[in-house]
Amino acid sequence: MTSELGTVLRAWRDRLTPAEVGLPAGRGRRAAGLRREELADLAGISVDYVVRLEQGRFTTPSAQVVAALARALQLTAAERDHLYRLAGIVAPADISDHIPPGLQRMLSRLGETAAVAVFAADWQMIRWNRGWAALLGDPSAVAPAQRNFARDSFPAGESGPHLSQWPVTSLSRDMTEAAVVSDLRRATGRFPDSRRLAVLIRDLKRSNRRFAELWSVGTVGAHREDQKIIHHGVAGPIAVDCDVLTDGDAELKLVILTAAAGSEDETKLRLALVSGSLGPSAG
Repeated sequence: MTSELGTVLRAWRDRLTPAEVGLPAGRGRRAAGLRREELADLAGISVDYVVRLEQGRFTTPSAQVVAALARALQLTAAERDHLYRLAGIVAPADISDHIPPGLQRMLSRLGETAAVAVFAADWQMIRWNRGWAALLGDPSAVAPAQRNFARDSFPAGESGPHLSQWPVTSLSRDMTEAAVVSDLRRATGRFPDSRRLAVLIRDLKRSNRRFAELWSVGTVGAHREDQKIIHHGVAGPIAVDCDVLTDGDAELKLVILTAAAGSEDETKLRLALVSGSLGPSAG
């Protein structure tokens, strides 16, 4: 009986035309899709192997074969991951900086009421709204390599911080630092093949003793919340709640800074959002 692996392989082969893979259509074709011989040639495997996979007589191809089939069949990322799961293999993954439309709309619509930024799984800042730039300073003035919250939290010597032009105090600094480190360790399980993540962790272990100590503990978790005081140059000190939401398989982090409703801090936050970025990095 045909397995689900065999069924999807056949379906994906049937939907792919010879022209899409650079092959002539030829004459006498009974179907628009690829022949098994053509898929085997594109993937670098034998025709008999393809037959056994499609007929469900073999259901545990190697990771190399799955990767070759995914390339040959021109699968999307979601389809490729599904193929790996059907083969009983953990799909290779890397950190993504792609922001889906829903998050982009949220960034835009919250621009007048909250400071919001999106970070990748390795805490690299990807995008921010007008509120974030007004409250903390425009990150576009900072070199892209320095727009990383983990590097900001564990600077090398006197090199940081970089993500805020105003002084920021965490009310639970030790807990936040531990949470960031445990979150990065969790990311290594989700993205074990990410060179970008590996380089970040290597750099932090070498350059910051506090990070190295926390990393050696081996805790796995997620950074979810914090309370901070932002010493804004125009509005003065503002106490804000920092909430971290995680979106989708890419582990994007939506960081939202708000003040308690009806408080003096909310009034000062509104002033900061209206005043915009007036500090030394403005302009």
